Amino acid sequence: MHLSWPGGPLRGTAHLPASKSEANRALILRALAGGGTISNLSDAHDTQLMNRLLAAAPGADMLDAEDAGTVMRFLTAYLAVTNWRGTLTGTARMQERPIGVLVEALRQAGARISYLNQEGYPPLDISGFAAAEATQPTELTVRGDISSQYISALLMVGPCLPGGLRLRLTGHVGSRPYIHMTVALMRLFGADCAIDGEVLTVQPGAYRPTDYVVEADWSAASYWYALVALAPAGSEITLLGLRQQSFQGDQAIAGIMAHFGVKTTFLSDGVQLQQQPLAPQQDALTLDFTDCPDLAQTVAVVAAALNRPVDLTGLESLRIKETDRITALQTELAKFGGSLRDLGAGRFRSESNGFSVAHQSVATYHDHRMAMAFAPLALRGPLRIESPAVVKKSYPQFWKELAQIGFVINEAD
Repeated sequence: MHLSWPGGPLRGTAHLPASKSEANRALILRALAGGGTISNLSDAHDTQLMNRLLAAAPGADMLDAEDAGTVMRFLTAYLAVTNWRGTLTGTARMQERPIGVLVEALRQAGARISYLNQEGYPPLDISGFAAAEATQPTELTVRGDISSQYISALLMVGPCLPGGLRLRLTGHVGSRPYIHMTVALMRLFGADCAIDGEVLTVQPGAYRPTDYVVEADWSAASYWYALVALAPAGSEITLLGLRQQSFQGDQAIAGIMAHFGVKTTFLSDGVQLQQQPLAPQQDALTLDFTDCPDLAQTVAVVAAALNRPVDLTGLESLRIKETDRITALQTELAKFGGSLRDLGAGRFRSESNGFSVAHQSVATYHDHRMAMAFAPLALRGPLRIESPAVVKKSYPQFWKELAQIGFVINEAD
């Protein structure tokens, strides 16, 4: 699609999807609890897919998680402890994303899981659970620098293990807010879960049916922060459904975008974003995305467009997302005069040399976040977004929201 901005300040109210991170955890917990109402489920593809597969599981012998990482990982643990028997598969890309750490941990707990193709990768054959009577918790040790989705998957099934679970994390722990989100939601559903440094202990016992209202998605909000940062002077946007006391680690975008001239004011029903003059910057800003990797693409693009050099760390998990997001960023930023330079030791610098937007075509690599991270550049000039439908994964109404706020959107030839 062709995307452009007619001029003038950006103003209005935007509607965000509900958090799929919260929703997918809540859906698993509701299924394990055997009841409860989850309100404000978004129409994001991953959330609808999780809901549909959980409903279909009792009568199915094959489930397809498609390209949804949380669905694949959470279902692997859920299906194992509920004695489901069948095949759990996914897209070709999903079959390239590792799952061995999770499978090995579940096997130690008693799950019968084998690989149908490549060792350590989906598709999986799941054939029940062999947990014996136990009075002591299942002891598992996993690396902290793996995807937090593995850790969350194990935690959520912890109460279902005969003696509960004691999970020890080793090394550097990434995406810690997602682990804390999982624990907070487990407690709401009645789990007894404790965190003592790098050791998480879950007592055995049943979840209780619970009603829960899912918060709006801070990851989706990040694109509106980018829009305000790149918009003409005087721009402001109101985002509904966000909470100041949030379980979501991506709320960090509020503090990050203050460096790029976006002021956040919390309201009773959301936040107001206001563009502020940029303060002088002498040296490259350093930002760590260990706890919020889904914000990295958004920030890298904004930094390059504003010619504000930023060093980004904590990007290790970006290589195994919907695409290799680091390579994708490097390729697409170069089209505009930007770059994401590898400085070594896990540090990348986003910078630019004559950054300009003039009808470039942005490839999206089957990655919803690539499309939405680059879309705000249309405020600086017309551009083309390839395969725009990828946003359905997390924010199906994104293009509609941009049109309502004043963007000119036309189908490309």
